[in-house]
Amino acid sequence: MLHPVTSTGARRPMIAAVLAVVLLVAACGGADDVAPSDDVRTGTSVRVTTTEPAAADAGTGSTTAADEATSAEGTGSTGTDGDESGGGDGDETTTSSTTEASTTTDDTAAATAGPNWPEARYRLVEVASVEFPTVLTWRSGSDDLWVAEREGRIRRITRTGTGADADHALAAGAVLDIADLVTTEGEGGLLGLTFSTDGGLLYVSYTDNRGDSVLAEYRMSGDTADPSSARILMQIEQPFSNHNGGQVERGPDGLLYWALGDGGSGGDPLDSGQDTSTLLGNILRLDPFNPGGEQAYGVPADNPFADGERGRPEIWLYGVRNPWRFSFDRTTDDLWIGDVGQNLVEEITYLPASGGLPGRGANLGWRLMEGDQPFDGGSPPAGHVGPIYTYGRDAGCSVTGGYVYRGAAIPALDGVYLFSDFCSGEIIGIDRLGDGSVLVGDVVTDRGVGSVVSFGEDAEGEVYVLGSGGSVSVLAPG
Repeated sequence: MLHPVTSTGARRPMIAAVLAVVLLVAACGGADDVAPSDDVRTGTSVRVTTTEPAAADAGTGSTTAADEATSAEGTGSTGTDGDESGGGDGDETTTSSTTEASTTTDDTAAATAGPNWPEARYRLVEVASVEFPTVLTWRSGSDDLWVAEREGRIRRITRTGTGADADHALAAGAVLDIADLVTTEGEGGLLGLTFSTDGGLLYVSYTDNRGDSVLAEYRMSGDTADPSSARILMQIEQPFSNHNGGQVERGPDGLLYWALGDGGSGGDPLDSGQDTSTLLGNILRLDPFNPGGEQAYGVPADNPFADGERGRPEIWLYGVRNPWRFSFDRTTDDLWIGDVGQNLVEEITYLPASGGLPGRGANLGWRLMEGDQPFDGGSPPAGHVGPIYTYGRDAGCSVTGGYVYRGAAIPALDGVYLFSDFCSGEIIGIDRLGDGSVLVGDVVTDRGVGSVVSFGEDAEGEVYVLGSGGSVSVLAPG
């Protein structure tokens, strides 16, 4: 079924039901934790006319004197702040003054918009179970899946065949066990995992026992990582125990992209999001193969602040609050980011590659903007790149970003971006249509996996869903 949306891509107000969620120390926020009831996908569907995000201009970034101090506060790793109140007022926060250009009923929307995926049926097929999975990825030269457990272990799932028809089995032992280095307090844990292009190096992002964010490299030996080969690429002091972000991803250029939240607490008290002199509130781009000076990594010459004059050289884009899962479209190289909101708005941002790397120097707006709404009296900064889709707390509590589907098992979903919400547990699709409009619809509404913690891809582009109860499931035709 299609989601009612406004011309900015935001869902219209929907019936909300209180959902008790226990994960990562009340990950989904304060008293306004709500999730949609089973019957909220009713009403009209709307084709949303949108414009491409504005070209990012690295020169518009503001720099302040905020520094990376330390403090403490604990909430969950995929949610909003436990001390934040309000929210849930979706009709005030997710509806634009611009009205939709055309409206159709659910029965005719697919024919009007083109693709038939919103009318089809899909399901999740559990293929394995591990201890609190946070990341799933693939490795060049292997058909297997590689899964990070929050406590600090990486497991391997052997795979023979493709998609839901493949045979999966959890291999004995750990690929890497760094549990003694990792804390799971607050939003901590083993939060990121990726491999080098040739599969010979493993990169992990975790919260160490001091509560700081660490990016480390390990050499692979067969199907396991050599613990003695550990090389710390970067260690960043965290002022609070929430908004770690933590995902690390190999980009289309083979370099590392590392997402870091604004440092935590609530409301970005250090103004990290708009402060390009700090590494917090950004996605960084690093070259682990060509260290520079005393650093264990190099700074690519085409990073927007590579000269260090207007911001930290490592920054690729900025203005994020708590990016919980970003991904590159393996076909187009476009970048999609799910960013967890403060009290009112969850957002998905789309950054097109447009003949180059996506998102260079982009300012996504936090803490001047929360999604498509001004935050605390703010206004869009110069060069602001707004979200392609937003929704309010009447529809969920904490966005979980996903992937553009490029597998072979479900041709109708080709090119559809899949994401979820920690409270709703539904799998939602966003399709950018040829006429510039956006179609948003349910893909899977069965919440059998519990809260959706993260997504993953295998080598063929099939999409997997990681559930809060430990399930690893593949998306399959219904």
